Amino acid sequence: MKIFDSHTHLNDAILYPDAKQYIEHAQKLGVVKMAIVGSDQHLNRLAIDLAHQYDNLYAIIGYHPEEANSFDDAVEAELIEQLKDPKVVAVGEIGLDYHQNVVKQSTQKRVFKRQIEIAKDENLPISVHNRDAFEDTYDIIKSTDVSNTHGIVHSFNGDAEWARKFIELGMLVSFSGVASFKKTKEVHEAAAEAPLDRILVETDAPYLAPEPYRGKQNEPGYTLYTVEAIARYRDTTPDVIADATYQNTLRLFGIEE
Repeated sequence: MKIFDSHTHLNDAILYPDAKQYIEHAQKLGVVKMAIVGSDQHLNRLAIDLAHQYDNLYAIIGYHPEEANSFDDAVEAELIEQLKDPKVVAVGEIGLDYHQNVVKQSTQKRVFKRQIEIAKDENLPISVHNRDAFEDTYDIIKSTDVSNTHGIVHSFNGDAEWARKFIELGMLVSFSGVASFKKTKEVHEAAAEAPLDRILVETDAPYLAPEPYRGKQNEPGYTLYTVEAIARYRDTTPDVIADATYQNTLRLFGIEE
């Protein structure tokens, strides 16, 4: 079994000092590739550094909606230059976060749209953060048209209908440990009904640890437990889910083995 963790934060201060050990443990659990995701200038740089240290790691870089106030001309220029690095496979995580509204919604929307345009210019997919902002996230992706470059709704926590709507725009939906939680029935249904060629798996580590580690620190190896959960919902084997999501991630990121 080979699993691709399509969204993890080994560049996070909690995980970064022991990155080598987490990578080795992940491999023992079948997680052989990972996308390290940035969200600000510092974490973007660390994501790229990690991707160059390890052949099986790749970088996704961009500015999280809670960092939208820092997205000025200088960081935009740096981002565009960084996106030319062959180990960078997507722009993210970008999007909208209305949970605490630490940044004005208007600013979040502007920076989200701009980063989508940059991704399209660089012919790269996007990795989208959506928290309490389904309608606006959908409207922006629809209006900017990513049907050629595609992207991911990461840590998808909506129902099957929302999954269908995003998939129709050219997006894939990525399931994190949330899909393994007992009470997230709508997410279970989305994971069961979404086309197999349009789903990915992730940890979002160090956050959102899946069952049986819910409430504890997450790590990339735990992608295995999300794979197992999705297999149960779809009445198939973990090997089938692992292989499909692995190939989907390679294809989306343009990675050749």
